[in-house]
Parts: sequence; C-alpha cells; structure tokens
Amino acid sequence: MSEPQLSKMKDQVYLDPRPSSYFDRFHERSRTRDPDWVYEAVRSVTQMYAWGFFRARVISSEKVPPTGPVILAPNHFSFMDHFFVGDSVRRKVRFMAKSQMFKPPLQFIYTHGGVFPVRRGQRDEESIETATTILENGHVLAMYCEGGRSRDGKLADEAKPGIGRLALATGATVVPIAIHGSSRVRNWKRLEFPKVTIQYGDPFRYEKIIEPTREQAKATANEIFDAIKVLYHGLEAHGRSGVVARVRAERRAARRATKTNARVA
Repeated sequence: MSEPQLSKMKDQVYLDPRPSSYFDRFHERSRTRDPDWVYEAVRSVTQMYAWGFFRARVISSEKVPPTGPVILAPNHFSFMDHFFVGDSVRRKVRFMAKSQMFKPPLQFIYTHGGVFPVRRGQRDEESIETATTILENGHVLAMYCEGGRSRDGKLADEAKPGIGRLALATGATVVPIAIHGSSRVRNWKRLEFPKVTIQYGDPFRYEKIIEPTREQAKATANEIFDAIKVLYHGLEAHGRSGVVARVRAERRAARRATKTNARVA
C-alpha cells in the first residue's frame, strides 16, 4: 500500500534581511512579561479546531511537572504542532518561531502569546538567551529537536544541537513528546483531516553544565530525540488505542503496587 501524498511545502527562506536590532523588543518582552489574554484566546480557538477537525487525543499529559522549568520536546511535522502541544497542557507554553513570521499583524499575536523570534541560518544568541531566561524564571518552553518542520513527513535521522545545549545549560526537566498524524495536516486544502495523537513521555533531566561543548550538546539532543522516537514508533506499531490500553494497564499496576507497599508498611 503506497503512502499518502503530502501537499508541497513552500521553499524554506533562511535569511531574514532585517538587522538583529529589529527583534530586540520582542526578546525583551518575552524575557520580562508573561503571555497575556491573547494566549488564552488563541488556545480556546485552536483547541476547538484540533479536537473537532483532527480528533486530537492526548496521552499522559500529566507527566509535565506542574512547577519549575520544563523543556517540552516534540517532533515537528506541521504548523499545528505548536497548538497540539500548547493546547494539551495546563501550563502556558512558550515557543520560538522563525523571525520572518514577525510582521504586522501577526507579530502582535505572537508577542502577546509568548512567542519569540529566532533568526534562522545564523548563530542567533539572542534567541538562546531568551530561551534560557524563560527557563531560569521557572516557565515552560517547547523546542523541536529537528529544528524546522520535516518536509517528507518522516522523523529526521539526527537532532539539532540547540535543545541539548539548552537542556544542559539550564538543568531544566525535559519531557519528550510524540505527535503522530500531524504530517498530513498540510493536506487540509484537500479536505484531509488526519487523526492526531499527542503522547507525553517520562520526564528526565541532565546535570547542569554551565558551558556545554557542541559535542555534549549534540549527544544530549540525540538522546532526547531517541526518547521521542520510542514514543512515536510505539504509536506507529500499536496505534492510539493500543498505546492507551497499555498506559491504562501500567497505571493500574502502579496503583496496585502502591496499595501493596502501603499495606506492608
């Protein structure tokens, strides 16, 4: 059986001709202010779209710690991935977006919604500094291991080092996330609305390293990506219902073990 054809994505534009100083105000806002009512308004609208059209189902979102710095690490196929992740957890999630998106009127929505720019195709230390500040302030940041969206609808072979650098430099808790089905979201013009599943994995963290080397960052990023792949391939192999049944069985077993330990104690 042949794989479904994906709608063609626009060609990537990596270099933004605007000077870095143009984006200073966006970084300053993200570092000093929390997302406001715009975040909640966008979340309400996109939740209805995600749940209604894509029958989005969330598995184990309770694994996201309720407090403290957290890096959410999903795979990336679609522009909707931001919303699939942000809509499925109670905490407000901050995102990076390519700098070309920061133009009126959308830049108002982005900045008030907690999104900050990254200048792709160059070493953008301002975006790293903003991400670090957000985590040091105890907030939640989503960052894609693959960097940009997958153009062929498949997981990349390797991760970009940025997420590894951030995980090591901040010591933040990392939560791997598999988003399954979103590769075909781009086919909406063909009236294709795939069923999307968002599964959260077990959280983990790394010992903090003030200035990790590129090799350390790369190795850490690939370890995080490996955890995502395990979740994703589980959804591929067993489907949504199979994974949900397994998770429920694990929860029942954990409750029985807790009760047994309590009686013994």
